[in-house]
Amino acid sequence: MTDPAPADAAAVALELERLRGIMEAGFARVDGALALLVQRSDQSDRQLADHESRLDSLERSRWPLPSLAVLIALLGVVIPLWQATAAH
Repeated sequence: MTDPAPADAAAVALELERLRGIMEAGFARVDGALALLVQRSDQSDRQLADHESRLDSLERSRWPLPSLAVLIALLGVVIPLWQATAAH
């Protein structure tokens, strides 16, 4: 096997350099896309955490409503009974 001619070696080196440039540009595009995805994921995480905290606060502020409904219903029964016994 003989050594390739210098012109062939130069052509191979030139082609390798061109491929290197294409690969660098491709990796830069992929890195940019990944950075954008990470940023969007972080934003989604923050938004989800915000929604979770808002939902928790709504659930905490809602707890007395069933208790108040029971109390009002109980008063609705007790007051007429009290009035009926007071009238006798």
